[in-house]
Amino acid sequence: MNFEDYESLPTNNVVTHMTAGAIAGIMEHCVMYPLDSVKTRMQSLSAAGREGIVDTFLKMVRHEGFFRPVRGMSAMVVGAGPSHALYFSCYEYLKNIFIKQTTTARYHTVIYGASGCISTLLHDGIMNPAEVVKQRMQMVNSPYKSAVHCFADIYRREGVPAFYRSYTTQLTMNVPFQSIHFMVYELAQKITNKDGTYNPAAHMVSGALAGAVAAAVTTPLDVCKTLLNTQQVGTTAGLVDAVKKVYIFGGPTGYFRGLGARVMYQMPATAICWSTYEFFKYLLTTTTEVRLVNGPTSVVLAEESPKHETTEKINLKPRELPAMSGAGIYGSISFNTMHSDTGYTNRRKDSILDIVHT
Repeated sequence: MNFEDYESLPTNNVVTHMTAGAIAGIMEHCVMYPLDSVKTRMQSLSAAGREGIVDTFLKMVRHEGFFRPVRGMSAMVVGAGPSHALYFSCYEYLKNIFIKQTTTARYHTVIYGASGCISTLLHDGIMNPAEVVKQRMQMVNSPYKSAVHCFADIYRREGVPAFYRSYTTQLTMNVPFQSIHFMVYELAQKITNKDGTYNPAAHMVSGALAGAVAAAVTTPLDVCKTLLNTQQVGTTAGLVDAVKKVYIFGGPTGYFRGLGARVMYQMPATAICWSTYEFFKYLLTTTTEVRLVNGPTSVVLAEESPKHETTEKINLKPRELPAMSGAGIYGSISFNTMHSDTGYTNRRKDSILDIVHT
């Protein structure tokens, strides 16, 4: 593959984007899941909110077991695969469609943000139920033994609406999050990866920066989302109710509970997600090209002319030519309307023109 064409080659391959996106999403959530559990605990309104990241993690392990920080991971695997597959494929498709409609790069940053916003609608539609199950299992004294048990109990007690109670809040948070995320990532790529090649270091740095900025800006909404998903302090009906309860129980600083943990989670998580996505996008595209080159079917695009054969183009007007001579690169060419002085004759019947090389 030509590395200069890396960014443009896979943009029309939906299967590549979906496969790479699914792998990237699963990797992101699985690798960083313990820190995500810590973030959820720190955002809990029922907690004191004074413990740091390390203290919260050690407390979980000490009092609830070594594997407590990874409980609920299976829900993320089930949700992250299809949601990120749609997320990245939709983003790439929309980004290219919108860019083709513009004649200047002035609007590209807006296009990146708009594509990310629309892609979020599909992503959150699948991911929201998984988020509910995950956060219910991450809470202190969670009674659920497995993700399946948690899902079944929520469905039996609260019905389907429970899985989408925080959907509007999730969108309210993720639309600006993903807009900032994609815009910062694409802008960072222009600085760290000017050639547009496959550059793992540049993808990781850009992804980490994008995740940190987007996470810090949207932390207040993430606290409200956690309250809606976990229902810790009575029944919380919607975003407005969640905003009021966070202020009542935590004051102005309550909206920034777990800020450090959220930024620390999103930086490596986004870096892992983007670097994994770009790697598999590159790998799958390269594999596809190799198969096309080495496959059983070969397509002849053009035939090479035999060696030592030249083609001379002579433009003749439809009138009788007088005897004339002209010098060319490869020798002298004599045009005779009736005969040849060289003695070489190879005239066809009714021919009025002889071309002889001398």
